[in-house]
Amino acid sequence: MKNVIIKLNAMALLIIFSGYLYSFRKEKVQPQQPVSGYYVAAYVWPSCHDDPLGRAKLWPEGIGEWEVIKKGTPRFEGHYQPRQPLWGYEPDNDSRVVEKWINAATDHGVNVFVYDWYWYEGGPFLESALNDGFLKARNNEKMKFYIMWANHDVRYNYWNVHLYRDNNNILFNAKVDRENFRIIVERVINNYFKRPNYFKINGEPVFSIFSVNKLIESFGGSVEETRKALDYFRDEVKKAGFPGLHLQWNQGGGSVMTQEAAERFAARIKELGFDSFAMYNMGGFNEDYLVYGANSLKIREQLDAILDIPVFPCVSIGWDDTPRFPGKGIKDVVHYHNTPESFAALLSKAKRYADAHPEQPKLITINAWNEWVEGSYLLPDMLNGFGYLEAVKEVFIDGRYDRY
Repeated sequence: MKNVIIKLNAMALLIIFSGYLYSFRKEKVQPQQPVSGYYVAAYVWPSCHDDPLGRAKLWPEGIGEWEVIKKGTPRFEGHYQPRQPLWGYEPDNDSRVVEKWINAATDHGVNVFVYDWYWYEGGPFLESALNDGFLKARNNEKMKFYIMWANHDVRYNYWNVHLYRDNNNILFNAKVDRENFRIIVERVINNYFKRPNYFKINGEPVFSIFSVNKLIESFGGSVEETRKALDYFRDEVKKAGFPGLHLQWNQGGGSVMTQEAAERFAARIKELGFDSFAMYNMGGFNEDYLVYGANSLKIREQLDAILDIPVFPCVSIGWDDTPRFPGKGIKDVVHYHNTPESFAALLSKAKRYADAHPEQPKLITINAWNEWVEGSYLLPDMLNGFGYLEAVKEVFIDGRYDRY
């Protein structure tokens, strides 16, 4: 009898231990909370490599948009153009380059890359930066990533004014038909969502959409049909084994809205069923970075008040897209008080906002990792060195702004 009891006890312990192991393995499948407690996500603009469609229609030199960035010219005294990368003009689809990026990013507290993702003329555009750069980097498991469908139109002279000068016609129309939408859904689920380091919220892969208005245009201008398309997307994601899809409305800046406009905006987000709101740049542009930052806080405050979904704060490093536009000058550039220190101070405000919203993931976006052509990048350059990356580290790893 004693031997039977011992065997039964041993079996019970084995069952309990097996259950613990199963639970442990199951938990490991879920995204791990970052060490800092924050998801610090930098947008990646994937234009600096030789893309077949890009070479054919935009950048014939075969180095992507580097050919435009190199031709930047100063428009006023002290204007920092052309921008000079510390590591040179490296291709963003080289896995060895991206391995260095990942190490630099994670060493300084950036733990998510948000890749701008394009679909033009019935196929992907600039996708090699993600597919061959990030996904083939040997250390990519150190970082999460997700994609932002940058579904905006592109005019001929927008991405290479040197080639097209005054040609303001549409080169790439971002409108898609239903069949292309189906292909996009299948592609992102199979190629990206199933990756273990794809960024998820509550197990749901995050998919950000830049131009919701263009998406609505794709479905005949009908909000109802667009909602059906997004619901189809959600269903396909569930069929793939996920609990659901986290749809993120992404907006390129903006300003404080009138009450009427704000009410329409909030209603549209609710109609379409989006799960969160993010921004590509923080909005509220001004030549003075301190004013720019103060304006962005007012925008965030309004969004937080009118939306009943998470609003994820965005902090921009600066703004200077003069390499693309020969007619722009001093009033179109952030050039006062634009320093790593002022960026860090503003970033600390975003961190406090995240802390004040414990009901949502502590996700903060930064514009950007490598927007050289728009003058907003964390990557080291010849003017500030690692200053902007060090600013992120001071806020999220060193806790320099939490001392008092």
